[in-house]
Amino acid sequence: MSATDSHQPAATVALFISDLHLQAAHPRTTQAFLDFLQTRAMQVQQLYLLGDLFEYWAGDDDLETPYNSEIAAAIRQVSAAGVQVFWIAGNRDFLVGDDFAQAAGLTMLPDPSVISVAGRRLAIAHGDAQCTDDLAYMQFRAQVRQPQWQAQFLALPLAQRKAIIAGVRKESQEEQRHKTMEIMDVNAEAVNALFDATATSTLIHGHTHRPACHQTPHDNGVRTRYVLPDWEYDIKAQRGGWIALDVAGVIRRFGHDGQEILDDPT
Repeated sequence: MSATDSHQPAATVALFISDLHLQAAHPRTTQAFLDFLQTRAMQVQQLYLLGDLFEYWAGDDDLETPYNSEIAAAIRQVSAAGVQVFWIAGNRDFLVGDDFAQAAGLTMLPDPSVISVAGRRLAIAHGDAQCTDDLAYMQFRAQVRQPQWQAQFLALPLAQRKAIIAGVRKESQEEQRHKTMEIMDVNAEAVNALFDATATSTLIHGHTHRPACHQTPHDNGVRTRYVLPDWEYDIKAQRGGWIALDVAGVIRRFGHDGQEILDDPT
């Protein structure tokens, strides 16, 4: 803000983040998240975690791992300070359950969800369910989201589950090399269907790692879709950021350095 600005920006009431892919092997990204919780999240009323907070989640019995326990405790601190913390599962951490939610002091939400904050009605989602052009992924998603499949998988020893996940990730990375970005992005019809189903005109989601603000004319108004960035602070070209909603109902996007991104809607 320059010296010529006549007023301070309105107070932030809600923050939205996704796709941090937290893991012990990425200490700078982990520290960036912990700093965000202490310096940003502690100051607001609500924090929304919209999926893929972890690189993977093998089951709530993995809470005993020191790293996972540390992350849960850090989120719990925010919740204990009076901030409402909400969670939508991603494609990496859809096995998060009640034990993690209790340990972290958060509330789990369905994907998608409709929320009302600062006088605005918003739809929030992880975003993978709208990537309907990626047929192979959609088939995989439908399988692993079935309660019976999850129960059978979680009945396996933890070490075996982690080995299976590592294998799936390796296969997925190889497959992605042969997929276009368009196939892995959201489908316009699927997004419009979500808008219709939720009767909203604003959507916030992650998953695609393609942060932007998209605006599409609809009837007598505009539908606005905000895409969250992924986080990666352990490389030279760092990535990250969040979306903030202030008390006046204004939505702003921020980059990894905490600077506001002035939107040029597409």
